[in-house]
This record gives sequence, C-alpha cells and structure tokens, in this order.
Amino acid sequence: MTTLSAFVVPVVTAGMLWVVPTGLGLVEGPRPPGWDRLRRAWPLLALPGAVSLWLPRSGTATALAACYALATLALALLAPARLTLTRSLRPGEIAVLTALVSPSVAGLALVAERASYPLFGFELDLLALTVPHFHFAGFAAALVAGLLCRAPDEGPLARTAALSVPAGTLLVLAGYFVDDWAELAGAVVLTAGMAAVSVLTLRERRGLATDPATRALLGVSALVLAVTMALALWWALGEATGLPHPTLTWMAATHGLGNALGFAVCALLAHRRLRAKRTADAAPRPAPLPRTELPA
Repeated sequence: MTTLSAFVVPVVTAGMLWVVPTGLGLVEGPRPPGWDRLRRAWPLLALPGAVSLWLPRSGTATALAACYALATLALALLAPARLTLTRSLRPGEIAVLTALVSPSVAGLALVAERASYPLFGFELDLLALTVPHFHFAGFAAALVAGLLCRAPDEGPLARTAALSVPAGTLLVLAGYFVDDWAELAGAVVLTAGMAAVSVLTLRERRGLATDPATRALLGVSALVLAVTMALALWWALGEATGLPHPTLTWMAATHGLGNALGFAVCALLAHRRLRAKRTADAAPRPAPLPRTELPA
C-alpha cells in the first residue's frame, strides 16, 4: 500500500459503507420505489467495493469494484425517478439529485483504477482521488447543502450553497478534461458553496441544536470545512500557477481526512440527531390523566 492509498483507502471505505446509507436516510420528500430497500441493503452492496480497495490491483479487485459500480448505477437511477415524483428543480432538490448521481462517477473511477486502466488518460493516483471526491464532495457535501436548503425558510445563502456545491463539483470534474485553470475555477465555485454551507451550519448550531453533542458536531463540521476548503483552493491555485502548494499525499492526509471525518461524518451525525429531535417534537403527546378527587 502506497503512502497516498494509506490515507485514501480507510476514508473511502467509510464513505462507501456508512456515509452513503446514512445520507440516504436523511433525505426528505417523496422516495421512489426501491429507495428504502436500496438504503438498507447498501452496506452489503458496498462491501465488494470496500474489499477491492484493500487488495492489490488485479482482476479480482476489478470484479469486486464492478459490483460496487453497479450498485452506484442503481442509486443514480433513483435521481430521474425522484425528479418524476417531485417535478421540482428547486436549488435544494438539485443538490439532492447531484448527491444521488455522484457515487456512480466514483464507481466508474474505482473500476478503472483497480484495473490499472488510465481512463480518459488520467493517472491512477488521480483516479484514486476521484473516488473519495465524489463520495464526500459529490455526495455528502451536496446532500448536506440540500438539507440546509429547506423550503419555507430557504434564503439566498441556502440557495447559493445548494447550487454552488453541485456546480463546483461538476466544474472540478470538467477541469480534469480541460486544464488546471478550469479546475481552479471549479475549486473557487466549490469553495464558495462550501463556505455558505459552513455559515449555514453555524446558524443551525445557534438556532436549532439544543443539546451539547449536536452543537459540538455542527461546530466541528463547519470549522473543519472552512480549513479544508482553504487547503483545496491553495492546491488548485498552485497547480494552475506553479506557486508552491501541498503534494497530493499531504492533501489526502489533511484536506481528505478533514472533509471525510471532520465535516461529512460530523455533519451527518448532527443532522440525524436534529431529525430525531424534530420527529420527537412532532409526535403527539398522550393526554394527561384526569385528576381524581380523594374523598374528604
């Protein structure tokens, strides 16, 4: 295992096995047929992909990665099915649809990387980094941006986050095919969207979180996100201009781990706690028993 993969593999494993099904459980609104069944089965469906990460590049690793890629394709097909039900392209809904499609990009990159095939001419290390990028920026960050853009109280900042995170993720992908300057433009848009997510998260911490654990999770996710996206912008600027900037290995150890554990995991845990609180608050409370007067 190389130094780079030593950082990437555990992060991607967590993204496959826990982040995706947890995020799917938080999505609100209409769910197409098969949604809940796929969410419950996801850890089992993702297991071959996770195992492939820990094996040397080989035919066996490629076959296992292909099994995971098929699962991500099934997830991507839920996006048009959901769009048919919602008939909505509101910013928050665009973010959710982006989250559903993004793991399929990661799945394709994983198959190529495990097969030692330079897909579209990309180096294997870049393909390896595409896998966590589309699990955490493509899926987790887009999903969190969608959760923060709730319909009656969504404002300009929430709409900006819900549109900028998907747009920035796709622009970074497009930059792979164009040049470093296009990738820098994508990094700027993505950083702007993530900054909006960070501000909105701190607002939720102040307004909705009442228990210390949820407040801590929201605070950590917002602050870590601000730091990791500054690192991403530094790296993209250095790649485009030739200025000194971190190496890919250093970025995996800082930006990658921070985004995965500090932002995505903490944010999803916090939103799961917030949802449980909303459900408990909305549940009907039993009527108090009538008081009986004791005889004098």
